Amino acid sequence: MKKISAIVKRNLINFSRDRVRMIASFVMSFFFLFVFSFVMKSSMAGRIEQPMDYLICGIVIMTVFQQALNNSTAILDDIAGGFMKEIMVAPVSRWEISTGQILSSSVIAVLQGIIVLAAGFFMGLDMSVTDFIGTLGIMILAGVTFGSLGLFIATIAKGSSAFQMLTAILVMPLTFLSGAYIPTTAMPGFLMPVVYLNPLTYITSGFRFITMHMQDLSPGQLVQEGVAYKIGGFVLMPQMGLLIVALIGMLFFVMCVRKFERADFSSVRTFHHH
Repeated sequence: MKKISAIVKRNLINFSRDRVRMIASFVMSFFFLFVFSFVMKSSMAGRIEQPMDYLICGIVIMTVFQQALNNSTAILDDIAGGFMKEIMVAPVSRWEISTGQILSSSVIAVLQGIIVLAAGFFMGLDMSVTDFIGTLGIMILAGVTFGSLGLFIATIAKGSSAFQMLTAILVMPLTFLSGAYIPTTAMPGFLMPVVYLNPLTYITSGFRFITMHMQDLSPGQLVQEGVAYKIGGFVLMPQMGLLIVALIGMLFFVMCVRKFERADFSSVRTFHHH
């Protein structure tokens, strides 16, 4: 456990020193919050209760999702910089290295999500301590799930350019087909099968379910709010959606650790700036 915590601590220190990266991540989150706030106020008023709270929840989850995925590039930098060669000869197993990388990506992503959530309080978001604990658990679930996916992609890509291309292909459809920015109730029917297969959909709906105090709503009302999903004659509730994501997260984590243990990093390529 000390070896894993040492890797997490090192990655947190490296991230805190990268001011450009920190600022850029927050700028994008607040930019989307600013732009989509006009859309929610104008077109979704009356269709969704508390449209701004609805949007803030989506922005928080998107921040955690994108940062957990993108922070996995740190492993490529470590390999290219020679740090990975040094740690490989140390008495540290590969599963401890991969676990430390996943946890560090998750911690960084969750901390950024908390900061965006704190900004939401100044915009009228109302949460109790119990609500915050519940949303924190969901952010941790999102961080571990997509941190594992990000490291798995980095292990396959073995290059920063290929990693950026693969994550770009994933981020856009997963983001816009999760209901984070545009409610799933406003999407055309032919996109719904993709929405149902998107794990980010259930993380976003679960986060809103807790944050917007929807526990007393009926299944039909939750479907109308875009928090539960009617698939055939079955209503998939937010709690069940989060359970599905937890299973997917476990699968990603196991796949990532196994792939990392067998990976050959001798051919990893990164950009070199002149």
